[in-house]
This record gives sequence, C-alpha cells and structure tokens, in this order.
Amino acid sequence: MTDAAHEGPLKKVPLADFHRTHGAKMVPFAGYEMPVQYPAGIIDEHNHTRAKAGLFDVSHMGQAWLHGAHAADALERLVPGDIKSLAAGQGRYTTITNDYGGIVDDLIVTGHGDKLFIVVNASRKHIDFPLIADAVGSEGELELIEDRALLALQGPSASKVMAHYVPASQHLLFMHGADLRINDIPCHITRSGYAGEDGFEISVPTEAALDLAELLQSEDDVMPVGLGARDTLRLEAGLCLYGNDLDEATTPIEADLRWTISKRRREEGGFPGADRILREIAEGPTRKRVGILPDGRAPARAGTEILAADGSPAGTVTSGGFGPSVKGPIAMGYVAAALAKPGTPLRLLVRGREIPATVVALPFQPHRYHRV
Repeated sequence: MTDAAHEGPLKKVPLADFHRTHGAKMVPFAGYEMPVQYPAGIIDEHNHTRAKAGLFDVSHMGQAWLHGAHAADALERLVPGDIKSLAAGQGRYTTITNDYGGIVDDLIVTGHGDKLFIVVNASRKHIDFPLIADAVGSEGELELIEDRALLALQGPSASKVMAHYVPASQHLLFMHGADLRINDIPCHITRSGYAGEDGFEISVPTEAALDLAELLQSEDDVMPVGLGARDTLRLEAGLCLYGNDLDEATTPIEADLRWTISKRRREEGGFPGADRILREIAEGPTRKRVGILPDGRAPARAGTEILAADGSPAGTVTSGGFGPSVKGPIAMGYVAAALAKPGTPLRLLVRGREIPATVVALPFQPHRYHRV
C-alpha cells in the first residue's frame, strides 16, 4: 500500500466523519483521504496495539468476489500461490507476477466454495482487477465490492473484544474467514491483519460501518489507530509495503517470499515469470531483502544507500524508521546475496554520514498470530 501519484479529488472512505470526530489528522494516501494519526500520536497508538488492541480503517483497499467453478484455475494463471487447494474459509497470501517475475501486487485470497474473496492494495486495484477479469474471462465473474468498508482490529485484546459480539469468531484460526454477524450486522470476518499481532479484518456494509466502528472503539481496550502506527507495526513485523519493499522489478524470491510458492506450483509452473522465479529458487537470487539494525539513534529512511563494510555499494533501504517496541531505529532493504547473512556488517549513508549497521533476521518483533 503506497501513496501513488493521484490526479483529481481525493476519495473519501465511509468512516471519514468517524476519523474527524475522533481528532484524526487526515492525509492523502493512494488517492484517498486517510487518517495518519489521532491525538494520542503514533508511538502511543503503536504501543497500545501491541499491548491491547488498535482499530484501523483499511476501507481504501480493494475487495472483490471471484465467482465460478474454475475461478481458482484462472487466478493461478496470474499468481504463483496455490489457490486450487484452498478449503472453504481458508485464506492465502500470494502475489500477482509479471512476465519478468516481478511483483505486480501482493494480495490475500480466501476460499468460499465456488467463489474466492480477494483483497488487494488500494494503489494497485485499478491494475489488479482488470488483470483478474481478463484471466477469468468466460470461466467466471469478477464482482467488485464497492458497498462495504473494511476494518482491522489488531492486538492481544482483539479476540476478547470480538468475543463480546460474535463468539463464533473465537473458532477462527489465523488466515481463516467466515460470514458472521456482529449485533445483526452481516460481516465477512477473517483472522488476519498486518501488525504481526492476533487480530481480525472485518468487511462490513457501508451503511453499518460507522455503528460498528463506534461499537468497537467504545471498548476500553480499543484505540483508533492511523496509518502512521500501521507502518511502524508492519515494519517491526518484517512485513512488506507495496511500492517500497515490493515492485514490478522485484521477484518473490528476492523479497524473501519463497514460502508463498507451494511445491505443486514449483513443479508445474504456469504463472507469469515462472522461468526466472523457479531459476532463483534453484540457484538463489542475486539480491535479497533483509532486516537491518542501524547503530545509534538515527533512523535510515527508504532510499538510504547501503554500503558494504569496505565502502562499496551494496543496496538500498526500502523501509526504515523508529521501532517503538524495539526502542530504536530499524530498517529493511535489499543487499547483494553475499551480504544477506545475519551478522554481516554494513554501513548506511544517512545525511552524508556513514552509520554502522548489521544484517539481522526478520521479524524485529515476534509474530503472535492465532494458529492453534
């Protein structure tokens, strides 16, 4: 999710009035007016999500149903993920790839019998949805969901809060979803999110979105959280941001997303860029995404040049900033494969100064997903 160049007036999410009522600072993001933070500030919002629960508005993202008995076959012509094996209610993170093996977008697909529920990035939905519609052709139908908001409740208290209103949500495991009701509001709920915490994403009819947001926010453990803290949370969790860590020149193997490609897809191929991606699986890529821990307190932002210990060019930081839970600067970036081993010393060129840094294993903050 990146703030791509946008022409024309900004779009408003269904919860725009909710954000203003709660004092949010609104900024342009991927063509939408979105809350970047509330009066508590990014660090407090971040820490509250780690300790209790944060409520995020992600309604700008693209939601769709892909109908048809052969919908999974059609989608597998675009992605290297295993879609055909999805059981009802099971979700999978995957990527749309291009003919060169680069990543057009990352997305989540959830199985629902003879249809699939798809969520894509806001800045890429104008690209993704036509590609999917073309791929499915007469084998199915892509139904864009434009009358629903999308909320994310993230953090260790999320399960307790949801139990008050929809006890059946407790039976969902990470990356599983179901159609459930919250106070008679029909919702599609998945146990997923992008903070590295246990949590839920809730697709809710637009006309009920404000009531649901106010209901969840009224819980003592819940605080509204903006895009600023969402970014620090996902960075600590080692999760990619499209447009920063992922783009059309970067393959899933370079991005350390090899785990998204199942054994069957590796054996069968049949997805865009398969030749390059399968070659990189077998031989290794020339560069890799890694975690980077700068020395001192100066953060290394996206675009910072990475140098090897001998001062030679080594790569570029793609995401970086202050990690409130880590209590120091953290970053991710791409380096030559020979420099990707944890413990490798690097230097970061920050405002004209060389800052020592070290390659570290991701994530910076352990994931706490509800898997069992």
